[in-house]
Amino acid sequence: MASVSLPESAGVVIIGGGVIGASIAFHLIEAGVRDVLVLERDEPASGSSGKPIGGVRAQFSDPLNIRLGQRSLEAWREFGARPGADIGLRSVGYLFLLTDDADVATFGRGVEVQNELGVPSRIITPREALALCPYLDPRTITAAAYSPADGYALPGAAVTGYLRAARRHGATVRTRCAVTAIETDGAAVRAVRTRDGTVRTPAVICAAGAWSGAIGAMAGVDLPVTPLRRQIALTGPLTPPPPRIPFTLDFGSTLPRGFREADGSVTSGSLRVRFNEVEARGIALTRRGRALYDELVGEPAEQWECRFPATERELAVDEHAFFTYEPVLDHPADGRRPPRELAGLLDSGRLTATPIVYEDFLPRSAAGIFQSNLTDTGIQDTSRPGAHYDAHWLSEAIGRPVHDSFDLYAAQQNHSLERARRALGIVEETP
Repeated sequence: MASVSLPESAGVVIIGGGVIGASIAFHLIEAGVRDVLVLERDEPASGSSGKPIGGVRAQFSDPLNIRLGQRSLEAWREFGARPGADIGLRSVGYLFLLTDDADVATFGRGVEVQNELGVPSRIITPREALALCPYLDPRTITAAAYSPADGYALPGAAVTGYLRAARRHGATVRTRCAVTAIETDGAAVRAVRTRDGTVRTPAVICAAGAWSGAIGAMAGVDLPVTPLRRQIALTGPLTPPPPRIPFTLDFGSTLPRGFREADGSVTSGSLRVRFNEVEARGIALTRRGRALYDELVGEPAEQWECRFPATERELAVDEHAFFTYEPVLDHPADGRRPPRELAGLLDSGRLTATPIVYEDFLPRSAAGIFQSNLTDTGIQDTSRPGAHYDAHWLSEAIGRPVHDSFDLYAAQQNHSLERARRALGIVEETP
């Protein structure tokens, strides 16, 4: 999407170019609101909206969510006419696989509420589920919940469709334009600051998804939204292509058995990973930081307090962790040139640092990706040799390089710092 100039003012500023922000922009314009501006720090659908498989459903337990799901399904079915785009909607149904009586009872109560509200869902037997999805083993489930009205669509196409329609009717969409501050006067919003300038506005709508907490804080509003990094497993195409099957989920593991292909189509698979076993998240440490961390493991708290950085600033300046840096271009002028060193830039408020977050996810069952001598419970059977699966093997299997995470984090950090220095007018001196 081509970049456009930033207007001096707007009736409404929407922060976030995902499906929520795009939908709001279209519906506001359709309702007669003028001067609608969408600000997206990257590209449309570059956050959570562009990554899911795209399941759409009305199979919920709460009546409000059921009604919202029904209205959404109706909107997706009419998307070709309003706002006017092909989102690849496929009404293949949703199939929840249930493995114990308690889940069957819970879903049964949900089906009763859904039926009262017009959702054609029902509880079916394992054999009926097998007829719908030939990939499952009916001996491993107790029952299943199924609704033929559900299905999947292309999330990215929905975002593009909404934004194109909004722009046709007068909305302005500005990409690669990160918001840096929101000016307020008491309870009233006055303006939104970005890296490319300030826009006067009386209304701001936060549609920033996982980053909403930070946007809310700019306006003095506490939004209890915490980003949570998840995983996406990629597979090659299945040969022969799979038959048309419902969007199938193993409720006990909460893992969809469906996979989005490069062309947007969905194929099924049999990957089974037990979620909720082991997950660890934190700031991505540099090699130096990791070495210090490993050295201090098992040491008393006093050693950690004395030797390990206690703040994000110390982690950044001491090069113990990776960060993404952004320049603060509307910093109050004081007649002085920006400092050259990182510590000075951070302390003077000319640079912001956002930690690069990692997530380790290798529960015992997932270890089977690299070990073939695991029992059904995920415990290694030492009486049998395991296959030698390493990074080289994985690279060959997927047909692309497997990069070192330290190198990737360092490249991301260095690129952001170089870009920030250029934006602040800091030019490297030549000897």
